[in-house]
Amino acid sequence: MDDLSILSKRLSYHFKDLELLNTALTHRSANKKHYERMEFLGDAILNVTITDELYHRFPNASEGDLSRLRASLVKGDTLSELAKLLDLGEYLRLGSGELKSGGFRRNSILADVFESIIGAIYLDGGNQASKQFILEQFAERLAQADITKNLKDPKTRLQELLQSKGCELPNYEIKNTSGQAHNQTFDVTCHVSLVPKPTEGSGNSRRKAEQAAAEQMLAILEAV
Repeated sequence: MDDLSILSKRLSYHFKDLELLNTALTHRSANKKHYERMEFLGDAILNVTITDELYHRFPNASEGDLSRLRASLVKGDTLSELAKLLDLGEYLRLGSGELKSGGFRRNSILADVFESIIGAIYLDGGNQASKQFILEQFAERLAQADITKNLKDPKTRLQELLQSKGCELPNYEIKNTSGQAHNQTFDVTCHVSLVPKPTEGSGNSRRKAEQAAAEQMLAILEAV
């Protein structure tokens, strides 16, 4: 448990029960006792905490604006980035198959583990402890949150951009699906008539993969 003690310090939270942290880092490929229940719990706590924070930070914002801002903050890409900053991949318990396929670097797994860590902290220290952890991890992003910024998702923005240019709507294709049914990764391409080569995106759902591909295409079109 020495390595978990080190991680506990990195998380700025002292676990009374390190076994909770151990479970939060264990993928189902490694053990029957894995992190998915904690991930479920952590996801709910994360959404409530960020919702509460935004509600009080932006008292005049509409429900729609708050929903879009929350979605931009708690999306999978952000969670995987935060997990990488904490080096959570170094501590993951993975089965041999996931190890060989680089599961400790996979964004979908890292995002899930970030949420399971929140669940573990909640179970160990209660609501205030998990809230403090979340707000510390999101401090910079919350400070930069702008309710007036265009928060439409990449697919919507891409569609509107193409429509403004009188072009056909984008076409998305699933190129590959990997992983087991409960933990799949989708690889999607985005095709538009203005760009000769399609862009690619990956995610743990088709929607997330399409959003990632659309974001790449937007970057190309907006740079022209």
